[in-house]
Amino acid sequence: MTPTTRRALPLIAATFLPLLPLPARAAEAQVDSGDTAWMLLATVLVLLMTIPGLALFYAGMVRKKNILATMMQSFALCALISVVWALAGYSLAFGTGNGFIGDASRLLLRGMEAGWDQPFTLGAGTPGAVATRIPESVFMLYQMTFAIITPCVVCGAFADRMRFSALMLFMTAWSLVEYAPVAHWVWGADGWLNVRGIADFAGGTVVEINSGVAGLVCALVLGRRLGYGQDNMSPWNLAYAVIGASLLWVGWLGFNAGSALAAGGRAGMAATATQLAAASATLAWAGGEWVLRGKPSVLGAISGAVAGLVAITPAAGFVLPDAALLIGLVAGFVCLWAATWLKHAMGYDDSLDAFGVHGVGGIVGTLATGLLAYGPLSATPSQPGGAYVGGFGLLGVQTLGVAATVLYSAGVTFVLLKLVDLLVGLRVSREEEREGLDVVLHGEQVS
Repeated sequence: MTPTTRRALPLIAATFLPLLPLPARAAEAQVDSGDTAWMLLATVLVLLMTIPGLALFYAGMVRKKNILATMMQSFALCALISVVWALAGYSLAFGTGNGFIGDASRLLLRGMEAGWDQPFTLGAGTPGAVATRIPESVFMLYQMTFAIITPCVVCGAFADRMRFSALMLFMTAWSLVEYAPVAHWVWGADGWLNVRGIADFAGGTVVEINSGVAGLVCALVLGRRLGYGQDNMSPWNLAYAVIGASLLWVGWLGFNAGSALAAGGRAGMAATATQLAAASATLAWAGGEWVLRGKPSVLGAISGAVAGLVAITPAAGFVLPDAALLIGLVAGFVCLWAATWLKHAMGYDDSLDAFGVHGVGGIVGTLATGLLAYGPLSATPSQPGGAYVGGFGLLGVQTLGVAATVLYSAGVTFVLLKLVDLLVGLRVSREEEREGLDVVLHGEQVS
């Protein structure tokens, strides 16, 4: 080889080697930046529902002497359940264990470091595995916000009368023994209700029925507030409640549309259904009051909005806009009945209507999903007709899910309340309740 040829070889290689075919390489799944950005935004929206949304909504409906204690419940539980979820709740809810509970694979969130920047597959290796295009950290954090708001909703049923120490102890146990198992039943890849085909898009059973029934049991076990039915217990500041309800409405778009786990058509349909159901329920509740009492109240309008948001939660990703309007309309009327006539007829003191709105609204929405689910919205290559098609077959599964959640929530909540009562006592004394929980429990008050 001549010197001239040797000098030319690098030039020839640089020119022609890039044109030669390379050995095929396996394509690696990549996190989708659009889906991830949407899910991070949805996570923020759902967290906003609790602090400050629910905190303001509930605080505006109690008496002035209990406003700080009521807000503290939501704020403190946001911190407490975040830690509990990271320690064990997430693993018990979404680990691959058996049909009733997850495993210990994610205790302390260990194991997440292995694929921290890779797409997450829920229930990997099981027949019900669900592939996503977001990292597991985002999925875990999004689900954490659900675990936070659920026990905070329960607090509305026993407003004005539970000890703070009892609250923290009870909710720690409730989150692990009650919320996590039900979340696994419905959303775990191997959960027994999931395997049976329950349609619960964003938490009609896991969040709404679960919290509403637990709230009813809390109200029954703790008993009525002092002066209930005799003293003036009008809301302290409805303006706070309106701001809180408005934040709940806006945040609920992330609550429901985010449950699609992707920024796509299904998220868009879920957001549309959510907005329409909230609107129709607002009009239904306010209209019902207008007919019955001669005036539509502000409290009724915001309660109606929340009722519609609750009812559309299990259905949001499975129904069309006309069905969403119908679900909201029915929920507005039924929850108005539950929060007024039913509560007074049964004699229980569900202070802020946790059961009347969340429990009853969740039942209405979950059953309605069984009849109104539109198959193509849940279609897959293996099931082109849709995994969830409205009819009596799906209605039967939905009814089973409602019954199981009601019975488990009621039973576990009752047992935990009795245990906490033995350990630290559930209710403040009569003198403390008269003085107000702000001063008694936290040494502060609104001037």
